[in-house]
Amino acid sequence: MNKLIFIVDDELAISKLLTYWVKDKWKYDVEVFSNGEDVLRRLNAKPDLILLDIMLPGVDGIEILKRVKQMDENLPVIMLSAQGSIEVAVDALRLGAFDYFPKPIDIQRLEPAVKNAIKSYDLTRELENLKENVKKEYSFDNIISADGRMQDVFKLVSKVLNNEITVLIYGESGTGKELIARAIHYNGRRKDKPFIVVNCASIPRELLESELFGHEKGSFTGAHQRKLGKFELANGGTIFLDEVGELEMLLQAKLLRVIQEREFERVGGTELIKTDVRIISATNRDLKVAVEKKEFREDLYYRLNSFPIYIPPLRFRRGDILVLAQHFLDRFNKKLGKNVKGFSKKVVKMVYEYNWPGNIREMENMIERCLIICEKDTIDVDDLPAQIRAAESTGSAELSGSLFSDDTIIPFEKLKEESIRHALKITNGNIVEAAKKLQLGRATIYRLMEKYNIENRSYE
Repeated sequence: MNKLIFIVDDELAISKLLTYWVKDKWKYDVEVFSNGEDVLRRLNAKPDLILLDIMLPGVDGIEILKRVKQMDENLPVIMLSAQGSIEVAVDALRLGAFDYFPKPIDIQRLEPAVKNAIKSYDLTRELENLKENVKKEYSFDNIISADGRMQDVFKLVSKVLNNEITVLIYGESGTGKELIARAIHYNGRRKDKPFIVVNCASIPRELLESELFGHEKGSFTGAHQRKLGKFELANGGTIFLDEVGELEMLLQAKLLRVIQEREFERVGGTELIKTDVRIISATNRDLKVAVEKKEFREDLYYRLNSFPIYIPPLRFRRGDILVLAQHFLDRFNKKLGKNVKGFSKKVVKMVYEYNWPGNIREMENMIERCLIICEKDTIDVDDLPAQIRAAESTGSAELSGSLFSDDTIIPFEKLKEESIRHALKITNGNIVEAAKKLQLGRATIYRLMEKYNIENRSYE
């Protein structure tokens, strides 16, 4: 789609000259206006640039500039004026004009200004789209879960979105702790600011202090220039300290000071640097036990643990297992350009009953591996890794027995419907007991019953 430029000038000769250059020479689409009122009414056409004369009949160019910026602060406006005064130029630039050109217009200078303005606007819109996509990606609607335990987690998360309390997310590796941290950030008041991740276990200890707080030039061998640390880069936003339990005692003391005083010094520096960051931490360790063993500072533990959120492992969230399996199947079908339709019934049974010691991360890797190996339109037992094929049942046969009785391939939606119907049957229509059996929330059961037209009655 060609770029659209508005030309706003009441001098016919100037409008014709600019139209000739913009349309015939530079190959942009053009709309011409002789007054400000008309151009304001056409802003819904979403131009990529406005060339705007200052002296116009009725509403002048400066007032038009103000109104344009109120509607779209990023839309570039290049001001044109026969007055040629420095004061007018400064006033226009102060109000957000991209550039200013006195008349008669120097076309050789105007052309690169027009191209730069459009390029800048394109980059700004691309960045805004990326930010919007990130926010959507980490919205609660896009976090895949149907299990009641995770619904409880989401309720806790909703309590901390718009305040500054320090959050500690704990749970086994692979349960999705970073996903929850990002959801807190991108759904809260700091969502337009940076989200900086530091994995405290993956960075060598001798480099971690510099990584967190930065360093001054010459502060140690190899420090050839000043480096900003993660706390400076995250200013105004959120810093996520993953595996915070791996911090050594010296860094624990420095982190405690940042939390208490909101200030720190770079390595080798003396300047106190103020920081405004929200701290979210995560760990797979029991920090209370680490405190008792003198491996973690008690005062830092209570600071970090102001609002704890526990993410249960996947084996305790069986209501999520099949939902996540289908989600990863869809994702990797797109990524790998395949069209695997689903899982055999026997595979569904094995996936459902497996304990998933590596949690969601293990499932994600397993599904991708299966799709790479799979040569049919259905994932079968032979496509599964050895540890899943060898795993024993975890005791969920009461629910799984009649659902997975043969090796017939069934659609995923039909499987969910059968699961609900079977759970209601063995509990004689008791919604609470059926929810417990399926490890789903009652609200989820009611929603699925409505979706599949399952009547709320006792089953014979």
